[in-house]
Amino acid sequence: MRLKPHALAACVLAAAMASLPAAASAQTGLSAPERIMSETVAAEHDRHIALLERLTNQNSGTLNLEGVRAVGVVVGEELKSLGFDVRWIDMAETGRAGHLIATHAGRGKNVLLIGHLDTVFEVDSPFQTFVRNGDRAVGPGVGDDKGGVVVIISALRAMQAAGTLADSDVTVVLTGDEERPGSPFDIARRDLIAAGRAADFALEFEGLAIETGRDAGTIARRSSTTWTLTTGGRTGHSSGVFGENLGYGAIYELSRILDGFRRELPEPNLTYNVGVMAGGTPAELDAAGFRVTASGKTNVVAQTAVARGDLRALTPEQEARARERMQAIVAGHLPRTTAELVFKDDGYPPMAPNPGNRDLLARLNGVNRDLGLDEMPEYDPAKRGAADSGFVAADVATLGGLGMAGEGAHAEGESVDLNSLTRQAQRAAILISRLSLQP
Repeated sequence: MRLKPHALAACVLAAAMASLPAAASAQTGLSAPERIMSETVAAEHDRHIALLERLTNQNSGTLNLEGVRAVGVVVGEELKSLGFDVRWIDMAETGRAGHLIATHAGRGKNVLLIGHLDTVFEVDSPFQTFVRNGDRAVGPGVGDDKGGVVVIISALRAMQAAGTLADSDVTVVLTGDEERPGSPFDIARRDLIAAGRAADFALEFEGLAIETGRDAGTIARRSSTTWTLTTGGRTGHSSGVFGENLGYGAIYELSRILDGFRRELPEPNLTYNVGVMAGGTPAELDAAGFRVTASGKTNVVAQTAVARGDLRALTPEQEARARERMQAIVAGHLPRTTAELVFKDDGYPPMAPNPGNRDLLARLNGVNRDLGLDEMPEYDPAKRGAADSGFVAADVATLGGLGMAGEGAHAEGESVDLNSLTRQAQRAAILISRLSLQP
Protein backbone atom coordinates (compact mmCIF):
# COMPACT_ATOMS: atom_id res chain seq x y z
CA MET A 1 0.00 0.00 0.00
CA ARG A 2 1.30 3.45 -0.90
CA LEU A 3 0.86 6.03 1.83
CA LYS A 4 -0.31 9.54 1.00
CA PRO A 5 2.28 12.28 1.73
CA HIS A 6 0.62 13.45 4.95
CA ALA A 7 0.30 9.89 6.24
CA LEU A 8 3.89 9.10 5.34
CA ALA A 9 4.99 12.28 7.11
CA ALA A 10 3.15 11.27 10.25
CA CYS A 11 4.79 7.85 10.22
CA VAL A 12 8.25 9.33 9.76
CA LEU A 13 7.68 11.79 12.61
CA ALA A 14 6.41 9.09 14.95
CA ALA A 15 9.36 6.84 14.24
CA ALA A 16 11.87 9.65 14.56
CA MET A 17 10.49 10.89 17.87
CA ALA A 18 10.45 7.38 19.28
CA SER A 19 14.00 6.58 18.27
CA LEU A 20 15.65 9.94 18.96
CA PRO A 21 14.04 11.51 22.04
CA ALA A 22 17.12 13.53 22.96
CA ALA A 23 17.32 15.21 19.56
CA ALA A 24 13.60 15.91 19.57
CA SER A 25 13.68 17.50 23.00
CA ALA A 26 16.48 19.81 21.89
CA GLN A 27 14.32 21.02 18.98
CA THR A 28 11.26 22.19 20.85
CA GLY A 29 10.84 25.25 18.62
CA LEU A 30 10.17 23.19 15.51
CA SER A 31 6.74 22.50 14.03
CA ALA A 32 5.72 18.90 13.35
CA PRO A 33 6.74 19.07 9.65
CA GLU A 34 10.04 20.68 10.63
CA ARG A 35 10.80 17.83 12.99
CA ILE A 36 10.15 15.43 10.14
CA MET A 37 12.63 17.37 8.02
CA SER A 38 15.25 17.34 10.73
CA GLU A 39 14.96 13.62 11.37
CA THR A 40 14.71 12.71 7.67
CA VAL A 41 18.04 14.42 7.04
CA ALA A 42 19.62 12.47 9.90
CA ALA A 43 18.08 9.18 8.77
CA GLU A 44 19.35 9.62 5.19
CA HIS A 45 22.87 10.62 6.15
CA ASP A 46 24.52 7.49 4.74
CA ARG A 47 22.50 7.74 1.54
CA HIS A 48 23.82 11.20 0.88
CA ILE A 49 27.40 10.34 1.72
CA ALA A 50 27.11 7.61 -0.94
CA LEU A 51 25.76 10.19 -3.38
CA LEU A 52 28.62 12.55 -2.52
CA GLU A 53 31.10 9.75 -3.22
CA ARG A 54 29.48 9.02 -6.58
CA LEU A 55 29.54 12.66 -7.64
CA THR A 56 33.11 13.20 -6.45
CA ASN A 57 34.44 10.17 -8.28
CA GLN A 58 33.05 11.53 -11.56
CA ASN A 59 35.63 14.03 -12.74
CA SER A 60 33.97 17.30 -13.67
CA GLY A 61 36.83 19.71 -14.15
CA THR A 62 35.40 22.77 -15.90
CA LEU A 63 37.03 21.87 -19.22
CA ASN A 64 35.91 18.22 -19.00
CA LEU A 65 32.63 18.99 -20.73
CA GLU A 66 31.41 15.39 -20.77
CA GLY A 67 32.27 14.99 -17.10
CA VAL A 68 30.29 18.09 -16.15
CA ARG A 69 27.32 16.81 -18.14
CA ALA A 70 27.61 13.41 -16.44
CA VAL A 71 27.37 15.00 -13.00
CA GLY A 72 24.41 17.01 -14.27
CA VAL A 73 22.63 13.81 -15.31
CA VAL A 74 22.99 12.27 -11.84
CA VAL A 75 21.82 15.41 -10.07
CA GLY A 76 19.02 15.90 -12.59
CA GLU A 77 17.63 12.44 -11.86
CA GLU A 78 17.64 13.19 -8.14
CA LEU A 79 15.64 16.36 -8.74
CA LYS A 80 13.23 14.76 -11.20
CA SER A 81 12.36 12.17 -8.55
CA LEU A 82 11.25 15.07 -6.34
CA GLY A 83 8.89 16.47 -8.98
CA PHE A 84 11.19 19.11 -10.45
CA ASP A 85 11.11 20.09 -14.11
CA VAL A 86 14.78 19.70 -15.09
CA ARG A 87 16.43 21.40 -18.08
CA TRP A 88 19.99 21.37 -19.38
CA ILE A 89 21.09 24.72 -20.83
CA ASP A 90 23.84 24.07 -23.36
CA MET A 91 26.70 26.57 -23.30
CA ALA A 92 28.67 25.55 -26.39
CA GLU A 93 28.74 29.18 -27.50
CA THR A 94 30.83 30.03 -24.42
CA GLY A 95 33.07 26.97 -24.72
CA ARG A 96 31.57 25.28 -21.66
CA ALA A 97 29.33 22.28 -20.96
CA GLY A 98 26.23 24.07 -19.73
CA HIS A 99 24.03 24.59 -16.69
CA LEU A 100 21.35 22.56 -14.93
CA ILE A 101 18.15 24.44 -14.10
CA ALA A 102 15.35 22.75 -12.16
CA THR A 103 12.03 24.32 -11.18
CA HIS A 104 9.33 23.26 -8.76
CA ALA A 105 6.23 25.43 -9.04
CA GLY A 106 4.21 26.08 -5.90
CA ARG A 107 1.96 28.67 -4.30
CA GLY A 108 4.74 30.01 -2.09
CA LYS A 109 7.40 32.61 -2.69
CA ASN A 110 10.21 31.65 -5.03
CA VAL A 111 13.46 30.54 -3.40
CA LEU A 112 16.50 30.26 -5.69
CA LEU A 113 19.16 27.68 -4.75
CA ILE A 114 22.61 28.21 -6.32
CA GLY A 115 25.53 25.80 -6.66
CA HIS A 116 27.87 24.42 -9.33
CA LEU A 117 28.70 21.11 -10.96
CA ASP A 118 32.31 21.74 -12.02
CA THR A 119 35.57 21.61 -10.06
CA VAL A 120 39.11 22.96 -10.50
CA PHE A 121 40.50 19.44 -10.92
CA GLU A 122 40.75 18.56 -14.61
CA VAL A 123 41.20 15.04 -16.01
CA ASP A 124 45.00 15.36 -15.89
CA SER A 125 45.03 16.03 -12.14
CA PRO A 126 46.43 13.19 -9.99
CA PHE A 127 43.70 13.99 -7.43
CA GLN A 128 40.64 12.05 -8.60
CA THR A 129 39.19 9.83 -5.87
CA PHE A 130 36.82 10.10 -2.89
CA VAL A 131 38.32 8.60 0.28
CA ARG A 132 36.46 8.44 3.59
CA ASN A 133 38.23 8.39 6.93
CA GLY A 134 35.67 8.34 9.71
CA ASP A 135 33.78 11.63 9.80
CA ARG A 136 35.95 13.24 7.12
CA ALA A 137 36.17 12.66 3.39
CA VAL A 138 38.83 13.75 0.92
CA GLY A 139 38.27 14.16 -2.79
CA PRO A 140 38.38 16.55 -5.76
CA GLY A 141 35.57 19.08 -5.38
CA VAL A 142 34.14 17.16 -2.41
CA GLY A 143 33.37 20.46 -0.74
CA ASP A 144 33.56 22.90 -3.64
CA ASP A 145 30.89 22.32 -4.63
CA LYS A 146 29.68 18.74 -4.74
CA GLY A 147 29.10 18.86 -0.99
CA GLY A 148 26.87 21.89 -1.54
CA VAL A 149 24.91 20.08 -4.25
CA VAL A 150 24.32 17.14 -1.91
CA VAL A 151 23.12 19.51 0.83
CA ILE A 152 20.52 20.84 -1.63
CA ILE A 153 19.30 17.36 -2.50
CA SER A 154 19.20 16.23 1.13
CA ALA A 155 17.21 19.32 2.13
CA LEU A 156 14.70 18.94 -0.70
CA ARG A 157 14.17 15.25 0.06
CA ALA A 158 13.48 16.16 3.68
CA MET A 159 10.96 18.77 2.54
CA GLN A 160 9.23 16.16 0.39
CA ALA A 161 9.03 13.74 3.34
CA ALA A 162 7.51 16.46 5.51
CA GLY A 163 5.04 17.61 2.86
CA THR A 164 6.39 21.18 2.64
CA LEU A 165 7.89 20.77 -0.83
CA ALA A 166 4.46 20.31 -2.43
CA ASP A 167 3.52 23.99 -2.09
CA SER A 168 7.02 25.49 -2.13
CA ASP A 169 8.20 27.40 -5.18
CA VAL A 170 11.86 26.46 -5.68
CA THR A 171 14.34 27.05 -8.50
CA VAL A 172 17.72 25.30 -8.56
CA VAL A 173 20.51 26.69 -10.76
CA LEU A 174 23.73 24.67 -10.88
CA THR A 175 26.29 26.21 -13.21
CA GLY A 176 28.82 24.11 -15.07
CA ASP A 177 31.63 26.65 -15.20
CA GLU A 178 31.85 28.44 -11.86
CA GLU A 179 35.53 27.66 -11.46
CA ARG A 180 36.50 28.86 -14.95
CA PRO A 181 33.60 30.77 -16.49
CA GLY A 182 32.92 30.77 -20.19
CA SER A 183 32.88 33.97 -22.18
CA PRO A 184 31.10 36.27 -22.73
CA PHE A 185 29.65 36.59 -19.25
CA ASP A 186 26.37 38.05 -20.48
CA ILE A 187 25.66 34.66 -22.08
CA ALA A 188 27.43 32.47 -19.52
CA ARG A 189 25.38 33.92 -16.63
CA ARG A 190 22.24 34.95 -18.54
CA ASP A 191 20.02 32.23 -17.06
CA LEU A 192 21.29 32.65 -13.51
CA ILE A 193 20.70 36.40 -13.64
CA ALA A 194 17.17 35.84 -14.96
CA ALA A 195 16.46 33.37 -12.14
CA GLY A 196 17.70 35.91 -9.60
CA ARG A 197 15.41 38.61 -10.95
CA ALA A 198 12.43 36.26 -10.67
CA ALA A 199 13.26 35.09 -7.13
CA ASP A 200 12.09 36.39 -3.76
CA PHE A 201 15.13 34.94 -1.95
CA ALA A 202 18.44 33.40 -3.04
CA LEU A 203 20.50 30.83 -1.13
CA GLU A 204 24.01 29.89 -2.27
CA PHE A 205 25.50 26.51 -1.35
CA GLU A 206 29.24 27.08 -1.41
CA GLY A 207 31.15 25.85 1.66
CA LEU A 208 30.15 26.75 5.20
CA ALA A 209 32.41 29.33 6.83
CA ILE A 210 33.76 28.42 10.28
CA GLU A 211 35.80 30.71 12.51
CA THR A 212 37.24 29.77 15.91
CA GLY A 213 35.12 26.62 15.83
CA ARG A 214 31.86 28.46 15.25
CA ASP A 215 29.65 28.31 12.12
CA ALA A 216 29.27 31.73 10.48
CA GLY A 217 26.86 33.23 7.96
CA THR A 218 27.92 34.66 4.61
CA ILE A 219 26.00 37.86 3.92
CA ALA A 220 28.66 39.36 1.62
CA ARG A 221 31.34 38.39 -0.88
CA ARG A 222 33.81 40.52 -2.77
CA SER A 223 34.00 40.97 -6.51
CA SER A 224 36.76 39.56 -8.71
CA THR A 225 38.02 41.46 -11.73
CA THR A 226 41.26 40.97 -13.68
CA TRP A 227 43.50 43.71 -15.00
CA THR A 228 46.50 43.88 -17.33
CA LEU A 229 49.18 46.56 -17.12
CA THR A 230 51.52 47.10 -20.05
CA THR A 231 54.37 49.60 -19.98
CA GLY A 232 56.78 50.74 -22.68
CA GLY A 233 60.07 52.59 -22.81
CA ARG A 234 62.83 53.63 -25.16
CA THR A 235 65.43 50.92 -25.55
CA GLY A 236 69.15 51.46 -25.92
CA HIS A 237 72.48 51.03 -24.16
CA SER A 238 72.13 50.96 -20.39
CA SER A 239 74.70 53.72 -19.99
CA GLY A 240 71.96 56.11 -21.06
CA VAL A 241 69.31 54.98 -18.59
CA PHE A 242 67.71 57.83 -16.58
CA GLY A 243 69.02 60.29 -19.16
CA GLU A 244 66.95 62.72 -21.20
CA ASN A 245 67.12 60.59 -24.35
CA LEU A 246 66.26 57.12 -22.98
CA GLY A 247 64.46 57.91 -19.75
CA TYR A 248 63.71 55.10 -17.29
CA GLY A 249 62.60 52.18 -19.44
CA ALA A 250 59.57 49.92 -19.19
CA ILE A 251 60.56 47.96 -16.08
CA TYR A 252 61.07 51.00 -13.89
CA GLU A 253 57.72 52.36 -15.08
CA LEU A 254 56.01 49.07 -14.24
CA SER A 255 57.69 49.03 -10.82
CA ARG A 256 56.63 52.61 -10.11
CA ILE A 257 53.01 51.83 -10.85
CA LEU A 258 52.83 48.60 -8.85
CA ASP A 259 54.49 50.23 -5.87
CA GLY A 260 52.01 53.08 -6.21
CA PHE A 261 49.17 50.60 -5.95
CA ARG A 262 50.76 49.15 -2.81
CA ARG A 263 51.19 52.51 -1.13
CA GLU A 264 48.14 54.51 -2.23
CA LEU A 265 45.20 52.13 -2.58
CA PRO A 266 44.81 50.38 0.81
CA GLU A 267 41.37 50.46 2.40
CA PRO A 268 39.26 47.83 4.19
CA ASN A 269 37.99 44.93 2.05
CA LEU A 270 39.99 46.00 -1.03
CA THR A 271 42.79 43.85 -2.46
CA TYR A 272 44.77 44.08 -5.71
CA ASN A 273 47.06 41.15 -6.33
CA VAL A 274 49.82 40.90 -8.96
CA GLY A 275 49.78 37.33 -10.28
CA VAL A 276 52.37 37.37 -13.04
CA MET A 277 54.81 39.88 -14.53
CA ALA A 278 57.79 40.15 -16.88
CA GLY A 279 59.94 42.80 -18.54
CA GLY A 280 62.61 42.96 -21.18
CA THR A 281 63.28 43.53 -24.86
CA PRO A 282 60.81 42.13 -25.68
CA ALA A 283 58.24 40.91 -23.07
CA GLU A 284 54.89 39.40 -23.93
CA LEU A 285 51.75 37.99 -22.30
CA ASP A 286 50.12 35.02 -24.03
CA ALA A 287 46.59 35.15 -25.42
CA ALA A 288 45.12 33.25 -22.45
CA GLY A 289 46.71 35.70 -20.01
CA PHE A 290 48.46 33.07 -17.89
CA ARG A 291 52.01 32.92 -19.25
CA VAL A 292 54.62 35.60 -19.90
CA THR A 293 57.86 35.46 -21.87
CA ALA A 294 60.74 37.91 -21.81
CA SER A 295 64.33 38.24 -22.84
CA GLY A 296 66.95 40.95 -22.42
CA LYS A 297 70.47 41.88 -21.50
CA THR A 298 71.78 43.67 -18.46
CA ASN A 299 73.20 46.43 -20.63
CA VAL A 300 69.96 47.11 -22.55
CA VAL A 301 67.15 49.36 -21.27
CA ALA A 302 63.89 47.38 -21.23
CA GLN A 303 61.46 48.15 -24.01
CA THR A 304 58.34 46.39 -22.68
CA ALA A 305 56.97 45.15 -19.36
CA VAL A 306 53.69 43.52 -18.50
CA ALA A 307 51.83 42.49 -15.33
CA ARG A 308 48.47 40.86 -14.72
CA GLY A 309 46.48 40.66 -11.52
CA ASP A 310 43.09 40.91 -9.91
CA LEU A 311 41.02 43.46 -8.05
CA ARG A 312 38.53 42.52 -5.33
CA ALA A 313 36.07 44.93 -3.74
CA LEU A 314 33.07 44.66 -1.42
CA THR A 315 30.74 47.01 -3.31
CA PRO A 316 30.41 48.34 -6.87
CA GLU A 317 31.19 51.81 -5.54
CA GLN A 318 34.43 50.63 -3.93
CA GLU A 319 35.52 48.90 -7.13
CA ALA A 320 34.77 51.99 -9.24
CA ARG A 321 36.75 54.16 -6.82
CA ALA A 322 39.71 51.78 -6.89
CA ARG A 323 39.75 51.65 -10.68
CA GLU A 324 39.78 55.44 -10.88
CA ARG A 325 42.67 55.71 -8.41
CA MET A 326 44.65 53.00 -10.22
CA GLN A 327 44.29 54.81 -13.53
CA ALA A 328 45.46 58.05 -11.89
CA ILE A 329 48.60 56.29 -10.63
CA VAL A 330 49.24 54.86 -14.09
CA ALA A 331 48.99 58.30 -15.64
CA GLY A 332 51.97 59.77 -13.72
CA HIS A 333 54.58 58.47 -16.19
CA LEU A 334 58.31 58.44 -15.66
CA PRO A 335 60.24 60.29 -18.41
CA ARG A 336 60.16 58.62 -21.85
CA THR A 337 57.76 55.84 -20.80
CA THR A 338 54.18 54.81 -21.58
CA ALA A 339 51.66 52.73 -19.65
CA GLU A 340 48.19 51.30 -20.19
CA LEU A 341 45.94 49.63 -17.61
CA VAL A 342 43.07 47.54 -18.98
CA PHE A 343 40.32 45.95 -16.87
CA LYS A 344 38.58 42.85 -18.18
CA ASP A 345 34.84 43.46 -18.20
CA ASP A 346 34.07 39.76 -17.61
CA GLY A 347 34.35 39.40 -13.85
CA TYR A 348 32.41 38.42 -10.75
CA PRO A 349 30.34 41.26 -9.26
CA PRO A 350 30.28 41.65 -5.48
CA MET A 351 27.62 40.29 -3.18
CA ALA A 352 27.45 43.51 -1.20
CA PRO A 353 26.19 43.48 2.41
CA ASN A 354 22.69 44.92 2.73
CA PRO A 355 19.63 44.76 5.02
CA GLY A 356 17.98 42.03 2.94
CA ASN A 357 20.97 39.73 3.30
CA ARG A 358 21.16 40.42 7.02
CA ASP A 359 17.45 39.66 7.37
CA LEU A 360 18.06 36.25 5.74
CA LEU A 361 20.81 35.53 8.27
CA ALA A 362 18.43 36.56 11.06
CA ARG A 363 15.87 34.10 9.70
CA LEU A 364 18.51 31.39 9.54
CA ASN A 365 19.41 32.13 13.15
CA GLY A 366 15.75 31.64 14.01
CA VAL A 367 16.08 28.19 12.49
CA ASN A 368 19.28 27.63 14.48
CA ARG A 369 17.54 28.50 17.73
CA ASP A 370 14.70 26.10 16.98
CA LEU A 371 17.16 23.34 16.06
CA GLY A 372 19.10 23.87 19.26
CA LEU A 373 22.16 25.12 17.32
CA ASP A 374 24.31 28.14 18.09
CA GLU A 375 23.50 31.38 16.31
CA MET A 376 25.79 32.27 13.41
CA PRO A 377 27.62 35.63 13.31
CA GLU A 378 28.44 37.44 10.07
CA TYR A 379 31.60 36.14 8.41
CA ASP A 380 34.28 38.59 7.33
CA PRO A 381 33.80 39.00 3.53
CA ALA A 382 37.54 39.66 3.10
CA LYS A 383 38.06 35.97 3.92
CA ARG A 384 35.72 34.68 1.21
CA GLY A 385 36.22 34.40 -2.54
CA ALA A 386 33.86 35.48 -5.28
CA ALA A 387 30.93 33.21 -6.22
CA ASP A 388 27.95 32.96 -8.55
CA SER A 389 25.77 34.54 -5.87
CA GLY A 390 27.32 37.87 -6.91
CA PHE A 391 25.35 37.74 -10.17
CA VAL A 392 21.98 37.78 -8.37
CA ALA A 393 22.75 39.75 -5.20
CA ALA A 394 21.93 43.11 -6.78
CA ASP A 395 18.38 41.91 -7.49
CA VAL A 396 17.40 39.70 -4.55
CA ALA A 397 18.24 39.19 -0.88
CA THR A 398 21.00 36.57 -0.83
CA LEU A 399 22.62 34.34 1.78
CA GLY A 400 25.73 32.27 1.02
CA GLY A 401 27.84 29.52 2.53
CA LEU A 402 25.09 26.93 3.00
CA GLY A 403 27.19 24.01 1.73
CA MET A 404 29.32 21.60 3.77
CA ALA A 405 32.20 22.64 6.00
CA GLY A 406 35.63 21.70 4.72
CA GLU A 407 39.27 22.56 4.23
CA GLY A 408 41.78 22.91 1.41
CA ALA A 409 39.43 23.86 -1.42
CA HIS A 410 41.14 24.07 -4.84
CA ALA A 411 44.11 22.00 -3.63
CA GLU A 412 44.95 18.32 -3.54
CA GLY A 413 43.68 16.97 -0.24
CA GLU A 414 40.44 19.01 -0.30
CA SER A 415 38.24 17.62 2.45
CA VAL A 416 34.87 17.95 4.17
CA ASP A 417 33.43 17.30 7.61
CA LEU A 418 30.70 14.75 6.89
CA ASN A 419 28.84 15.66 10.07
CA SER A 420 28.30 19.16 8.70
CA LEU A 421 26.07 17.66 6.00
CA THR A 422 23.41 16.93 8.60
CA ARG A 423 23.15 20.35 10.21
CA GLN A 424 23.46 22.20 6.90
CA ALA A 425 20.71 20.18 5.24
CA GLN A 426 18.48 20.54 8.31
CA ARG A 427 19.02 24.30 8.30
CA ALA A 428 18.38 24.52 4.57
CA ALA A 429 15.22 22.41 4.54
CA ILE A 430 13.57 24.39 7.30
CA LEU A 431 14.76 27.77 5.99
CA ILE A 432 13.58 27.09 2.42
CA SER A 433 10.18 25.94 3.72
CA ARG A 434 9.76 28.98 5.94
CA LEU A 435 10.87 31.42 3.26
CA SER A 436 8.57 30.00 0.62
CA LEU A 437 5.49 29.23 2.72
CA GLN A 438 5.35 31.64 5.65
CA PRO A 439 3.82 35.09 5.12
